[in-house]
Amino acid sequence: MTYAISTKELSRKFGDFTAVDRLTLDIKTGEVCGFLGPNGAGKSTAIRMLCGILEPSSGNAQVLGYDLLQETEKIKVSLGYMSQKFSLYDDLTVFENLDFYAGLYSIPSRKRRNRIDEMLEMAALQGKENERVAVLSQGFKQRLALGCAIISRPSLIFLDEPSSGVSPASRRVFFNIIQELANQGATVIVTTHFMDEAERCDKIAFFNNGKLMAADSPDFLKRTVLDGYLCQLEISDPVGKINEIQSLPFVKECSLHGLLLHVLLYRQADTVALTDFTGVEALPITPTLEDVFIALARKKEQGELA
Repeated sequence: MTYAISTKELSRKFGDFTAVDRLTLDIKTGEVCGFLGPNGAGKSTAIRMLCGILEPSSGNAQVLGYDLLQETEKIKVSLGYMSQKFSLYDDLTVFENLDFYAGLYSIPSRKRRNRIDEMLEMAALQGKENERVAVLSQGFKQRLALGCAIISRPSLIFLDEPSSGVSPASRRVFFNIIQELANQGATVIVTTHFMDEAERCDKIAFFNNGKLMAADSPDFLKRTVLDGYLCQLEISDPVGKINEIQSLPFVKECSLHGLLLHVLLYRQADTVALTDFTGVEALPITPTLEDVFIALARKKEQGELA
């Protein structure tokens, strides 16, 4: 099996603060891997180490077959990197931005026009070549930024919260592009707060307080992390009822999801007791990735995870 990324005990400290704590993670070539977790969990710091922007405090990693500590420059030439603050030049046109980044990546003049055309097609920007970036919608800017970041045809693409500030429809189009890049052989690492995007990843890596809590496919995590029976309650004053329901002896976890409560029970038979207590039918549901994260955080707090 070929891994685009393989880390072992990779850590980064800033003074006394540990931003990433002993990260051990393998990501296969051609996978789309989503980094999930709250702000400050260590996702962006991990990406910056893997890009060679930040030097690890300890541990080691192989990226595209190169040693992260000894062969950083060899890694960088095969990377594409885009963040939500990716720099586009508002006073330049779509074409001029792509041409500028093609120059930064030293794409030869004889190949540059074809490569720009490829990016325009990939991002569905044909017909907008001569429009100034300042007048584009956020969705078009997002796709142009991706085109600029990958115009060199990188083998490994890092997308650090690229979907912030765009509409759900634009995010879906953007993620379709990501999956097509992976189908063509690229490995894509994306940090996201959006569960609909995470569901479409091949692998999810959950981070919290600098630590990797779990990494596997969304389906596997939903099948295995929640040790119990999950149901849903549509109840009046759900916020006010959480602690009361959480304290019941047959309840493992209770959390708020919009106007609904998700309740993790020890056994399916406990739904009868829950329904009797609340006066509302406890309906069985399929776990979401948000349920998985809550369960992982609970296990971490209770010392069930390393």
